Amino acid sequence: MKAGFIGLGQQGKYLAINLAAAGHDLMVYDVRREPLEELARAGATIADSPRAIGRHAEVTAICVLDDAQLEAVVLGPEGVLAAAAPGSVVVIHSTVEPSSIAKIATAAAPLKIDVIDAPVSGGEPGAKGKTMSYMVGGSDQAVERCLPLFRTSARSITRTGPSGSGIRAKLAHQLIVCINMLAAYEGMRLGREAGLPSAILEQVVHEGGAQSRIADHWSQLSLRSATPVFFKDLQICLKFAHELGLSVPGAALVQQLLEQIVP
Repeated sequence: MKAGFIGLGQQGKYLAINLAAAGHDLMVYDVRREPLEELARAGATIADSPRAIGRHAEVTAICVLDDAQLEAVVLGPEGVLAAAAPGSVVVIHSTVEPSSIAKIATAAAPLKIDVIDAPVSGGEPGAKGKTMSYMVGGSDQAVERCLPLFRTSARSITRTGPSGSGIRAKLAHQLIVCINMLAAYEGMRLGREAGLPSAILEQVVHEGGAQSRIADHWSQLSLRSATPVFFKDLQICLKFAHELGLSVPGAALVQQLLEQIVP
């Protein structure tokens, strides 16, 4: 398949490498030279703009940091939609506001371009190990076209419903992950201060009702570099909850304490 990938960060780079390794005709774009050179060595073609990606790809995957970057690479004058062909698909892996997904889908519809929101969970280790979890919102036809691409990195692919539902699922997921970190931090701290080794605490939690993937490997986790991403994601969660008229005080507390609790 002729595929494009925009956004070669810690996670996106390995998602793209997996596409190239699977034999897809891959063109990539990023503002940084180093990951582009790495993808070129993996067999990808380097694009000089998102527009060039749109011109090349049947399916363009995007894994940029935030809403502003997403809108720039898709809707800007040198963006994907400026050159993408009718019948092509734009896949958004980024964790962004649901309104941004809707805005891009609205712009793409008159051009007969499908938009899928397919946020992922697993981070850099999951992308490297091809154990990512995908939450996919979009039409059945568009999703079916993209499944061969997703499977190059996936452990699981969950269809969440129409376009826009994938990001809603990701926000719920991310809120639970972050509140789990607070629970693990406080519980493990209590146990260690009481004189219990981390390995014993992790075994107790794993075998009991408090089991979670976060707590299972708490002493081995190294997520400090992702703290700004967690903060950004929680900000989106809080804003979206407010739009829904929901109170999520746990999310607000975790956001305030992130620097302290992230392992």
